[in-house]
Amino acid sequence: MDSTLITPRPDKEIPSLNRARRAAWGSFAGAVVDWFDFLLYGITAALVFNSEFFPQVDPTTGTLAAFATFGVGFLFRPLGGIVFGHFGDRLGRKRMLMMTVWIMGIATACIGILPSYSAIGWWAPALLVTLRAIQGFAVGGEWGGAALLAVESAPSGKKAFYSSGIQMGYGVGLLLSTGLVSLISSLTTNEQFLSWGWRLPFLFSIVLVLGALWVRNGMEESVEFERAQAEEPKQAKKRLPVFEALFRHPGAFLKIILLRLCELLTMYIVTAFALNYSTHNLGMSRELFLNIGLLIGGVSCLTIPMFAWMADRFGRRRIYITGAIVGALSAFPFFMALDARSIVGVVIFSLLLANIAHDMVVCVQQPMFTEMFGAGYRYSGAGVGYQVASVVGGGFTPFIAAALLTYSGGEWHSVAIYLMAGCLLSALTAILMKSPKPH
Repeated sequence: MDSTLITPRPDKEIPSLNRARRAAWGSFAGAVVDWFDFLLYGITAALVFNSEFFPQVDPTTGTLAAFATFGVGFLFRPLGGIVFGHFGDRLGRKRMLMMTVWIMGIATACIGILPSYSAIGWWAPALLVTLRAIQGFAVGGEWGGAALLAVESAPSGKKAFYSSGIQMGYGVGLLLSTGLVSLISSLTTNEQFLSWGWRLPFLFSIVLVLGALWVRNGMEESVEFERAQAEEPKQAKKRLPVFEALFRHPGAFLKIILLRLCELLTMYIVTAFALNYSTHNLGMSRELFLNIGLLIGGVSCLTIPMFAWMADRFGRRRIYITGAIVGALSAFPFFMALDARSIVGVVIFSLLLANIAHDMVVCVQQPMFTEMFGAGYRYSGAGVGYQVASVVGGGFTPFIAAALLTYSGGEWHSVAIYLMAGCLLSALTAILMKSPKPH
């Protein structure tokens, strides 16, 4: 019998599967930390920062200022994508992923001990903005490396499923951040929560950082990166990886921006803007949307891997387009339910926006975006494109929504149009894209 029929192929079957699992777990663990920290800021900005860090302005301006600091983190995400992408394409994905977790954890813990305006004056919001910028810088380098390590190490035909842990990390981060804020809110008076209670979740980030570092320490570098490094000519590269990506695939960056609109608008309008709108404009309890955030985070741990499995089986574009259309159709009903103060309606349409529309589009992003670029400049290309989209479509979503609400005299229709238009643009972009080759 020919021995080639029974000899296992090295680094193809068992070794690659073990590496894929470790990469998936490592990407998930780091994503939990980064998204816990990043989303915690958005939740707290909606509830606390306008009074604790911007008390010298009227409540409406204070809310806009608090959401503006939320957006600052997104402005620095492309810079993180460029810096970490450059070194990730040159030195490897794993090294950069260890650094992003450290940087994010330190910045978040510092927010937890930052004095308020009453203690140090305008230094308080200035330092808050600085720490938020550092958070954005760290997250900017996180997604590209985590996505690449998971996608490049995943078995063929299962790349969406194996890389879905990155987006599950978003859900778990949302669950933990919202859960801690909700728990502390229920155990403290309003005065205690505004004084010191909101700080405790930021300090808890240290525990998550240590856990993520332990998990990531056991990861290996991705097979595709090692292969690309081995095949790379020895002469010095003439262009930086980010410029290489821009030169070779200029249209990919615009596609990523448009494809992320549905994801970013659905999640941040439900979890950040609606939390502020329902409490300050409608007089509803803050616990409602904190509990909705808990529900969304818990359900996403099931829906994201399920949709990812379906995407590997039935096609990524099909799943993506379905999700974007669901988001567009749910925009007006969501705000109608809010305006009617219908708890059942708000919960149903929050789930449709955040667990159906959002989760269907994010579950395919890792392979969809990374495969737009070559392995030698993929960290820079996919990472920077992803983070630029975060600025355009996500970072200032709560701010833009709050501004639209203010300039329309408190009417929500313009915000609903904003949400629906973003989802439709994402759906149209996916419809016009060519089907990806099997990978």
